[in-house]
Amino acid sequence: MATAEVVPRRWSLVGRDAELKAFEAALDETGYSGFLIFGEPGVGKTRLAEECLAVAGLRGHAVGRAAATGAAAEIPLGAIAHLLPDGVDLSHPVAGFATAVRLMSRAYTAAARLVLLIDDLHLLDSASALLLRQLMETGAVFLLGTVHSDASSAESVVTLGRGDAVHHADLVPLTWREANGLLQAALAGHVHRETVDRLHAASGGNPLYLGELVRGALAEGRLANDGEIWRLAAAEPLPVTRRLTDLIRHRLAAVAPRARRVLDVLALCGPVSVADLEREPGAEVLDELERAGLVTTVREGRRVYARLAHPLYAEVLPADVTEPRRREILREQADRLERTGARRREDAMRLASYRLAGTGTADPALLLQAARLASYGGDHAGALVFLRAIPGEDLTFPALLLLGRTLSEAGRPQEAEDTLRRADGAAATERRALAVALARTHNLMWCRGAAREEAVAANDAARDRVTSPAGLWVLRVNEANILSSLGYHAESLGLLDGMPEEEPPAGDLAAAVTWTAAAATRASGLAFLGHGEEAVRWAERAVALCAKAKEEGRGHSPQEAAARSALVLALTESGRLEEARAAGEHACTGPAGAPTGWQRTLLAFPLARNAWLAGRPASARRRYAEIVHDTRPQGVIIRPLALAGLAAAAALQGDVRAAEAALAEHAGLAAPVHVPEERLGEAWTHVARGEQGEARAVLRAAAAEARERGQFSSEAVLLTDLARLGGAAEAAGRLAELARAGGPFTDARARLAAALASGDPDGLSAVAGDFDRMGANLLAAEAAGAAAELWRGSGHPRQASAAAARSAANAARCEGARTPVLRTAGAAMPLTAREKEVAILAAEGLASKDVAAKLTISVRTVDNHLQRVYVKLGVSTRGELAERLGRTSV
Repeated sequence: MATAEVVPRRWSLVGRDAELKAFEAALDETGYSGFLIFGEPGVGKTRLAEECLAVAGLRGHAVGRAAATGAAAEIPLGAIAHLLPDGVDLSHPVAGFATAVRLMSRAYTAAARLVLLIDDLHLLDSASALLLRQLMETGAVFLLGTVHSDASSAESVVTLGRGDAVHHADLVPLTWREANGLLQAALAGHVHRETVDRLHAASGGNPLYLGELVRGALAEGRLANDGEIWRLAAAEPLPVTRRLTDLIRHRLAAVAPRARRVLDVLALCGPVSVADLEREPGAEVLDELERAGLVTTVREGRRVYARLAHPLYAEVLPADVTEPRRREILREQADRLERTGARRREDAMRLASYRLAGTGTADPALLLQAARLASYGGDHAGALVFLRAIPGEDLTFPALLLLGRTLSEAGRPQEAEDTLRRADGAAATERRALAVALARTHNLMWCRGAAREEAVAANDAARDRVTSPAGLWVLRVNEANILSSLGYHAESLGLLDGMPEEEPPAGDLAAAVTWTAAAATRASGLAFLGHGEEAVRWAERAVALCAKAKEEGRGHSPQEAAARSALVLALTESGRLEEARAAGEHACTGPAGAPTGWQRTLLAFPLARNAWLAGRPASARRRYAEIVHDTRPQGVIIRPLALAGLAAAAALQGDVRAAEAALAEHAGLAAPVHVPEERLGEAWTHVARGEQGEARAVLRAAAAEARERGQFSSEAVLLTDLARLGGAAEAAGRLAELARAGGPFTDARARLAAALASGDPDGLSAVAGDFDRMGANLLAAEAAGAAAELWRGSGHPRQASAAAARSAANAARCEGARTPVLRTAGAAMPLTAREKEVAILAAEGLASKDVAAKLTISVRTVDNHLQRVYVKLGVSTRGELAERLGRTSV
């Protein structure tokens, strides 16, 4: 586990491939004599320059380095004196320059120039700059320099950077994806997406700031690993290290007192209208701060706002503001907002924040409005701050309802239930009673992990006050959603019989929300019952209705996450795995912003399952681990499936310890319902231990239970894995029955089982191609690998080579998945299921008697199987066997 001390000071270089390639091209091109890297402090200029210098050294160039400083600039040639050859008399500048140029031009050639790195080139003295320019023009020196982005007009930069022979590279902050890669490498493990979001936003993509934030968070225990994934403590501010504070204070040291007051206002109050700032300090002060790169302006609609140029300035600046001055600033900004009418939606949040921080109180109506805005934006912690500030006597029904929902989202299900019961007592209309029923059942199921009876009873209780047909339909759809979420898909679809085929008319928002909920629930149920294509049609309509609401300005639909989750699930079941992944990723990172709370979990689960079915265990493991972490404070119903998925993914990577840890936590859950598909974790953990017989027994029982419960999609998954692990003959018939009602993915699984059962290499090759096109890479790799074994065993080397190549290509996309078929691929003749079991256990180091005990066969039988394995694999010892199976695993 990483700590602040072991996280490297010198981080990996990521996101700079284009600049490195540009440097290599400039170095190879005889017409270039320099490469200057521009960027803000901490963006990684020196790190990139050092990498460039290393590249130059590997290419046979001489390399040197100098650092320009303010002190060295006081002495002519002070920065580069150590690089000049002996015999140069600097007391006579003209003659000395000529001698230096002559000697260095002889020493270095165009093929092996001196590549000279100068940090902070803008601080270089004029004498050094003039000499270097001459050396560059003779071809003796190739200049590699770093320059602060606001110093491009410095004399030395103009002297050395002019002309087409010097390449200028502008280094920009890291993107989210680049920051994610950097964090994964530095912490040597998966990092929660929400944590990457926070660290990337706080650092502004600046690698230096990012590193300091990570070290500070590790040192204070705010960034921790639960054994699977790194995550920042929720709702706590990021710690700022002393080094980072010093860096920022140094950057702000030259700011005049009048301008500093503007920075204090922006640090305490966030973005402020430029028109307001220009009234008091004056436009020239704002211009000065903007030129210095400390403040930026942004247009939102018809207003122009000023804000701090970097998020971390707001972490450092307030520490130097006295308490009286802080209260004064907040009151002034609150008064100013009220005078201008606080007309924009976000103004309510700003005004409430200023009033609370400045005076400790605020108008209850304003606090409720601010809480609604915060909740809408996914800031549940902020919403709670506003709601908690409302006096008890002013907690009206809307405030109680919002407080209950917010407590539920914040992971406090019992407080949420108590508050929602109070809201139920204050619900005087049918509409309000419905709102409470929906909030209560959501909290009971998703946050408290209530059983079916309790959730349905809470829904039924509202029928005492709901009498209209529209209201009763809402309760019926909600009950269908409850049943579907708990795995009772056939019953759920039965409740939705008679659902309007047509979408509600435009303008009827309540009907649109209910129709979307019904369509999403129907799509999920159909998908789990094996009707993927029909599920896709309903899910697409639900998603389209949500998008239409946004286009028409009706805002974000509360059912959008459910609709998009259903679409990912349905596309996956239809064998459109890559399309499903893309749809889910877009929903998580699209222009509307990343979902939060249960909505994030709702989208993460079908994406994790999609990754598992596609044969990408590392991706599945990361997503399942995030779900487990996110749901640990609550007893939500999705957590058992996530733990089982985590165990299966870890086992598929060969990490038995992690798989067993996930299964142990799973066994301790008091979940309201368990579904047969959860047993995949147990089955694949047996496989990772070399216990294929036990794995088949688990899958056989789970498939039978899934059939009994009508969960045909899960049954198909379980039977497919049974077929992959040597039970193809017993799985093929039932998979063929499921294929008649299912879609192309189920059909391909049925054909895989049939081909494995009959030993048909042509059938395996054909289905491998189908899996490949679907994006089910692991199934494609195994089908092609099995075909290669059969072709090789029947004396068809050309067909065997082609199938083996296809298997290897697909396996390379499977993130290190280890399965029995892949580990034993390449045998001269096909291995039987029992031979594969014996070979894998022996390769793991087990003695014959231990293998016999595990497989409940005799030691002599084990040895006989091993001899046949040796012949088929072309090995003669257990050591060679272990090496062979290790080499063929992927």
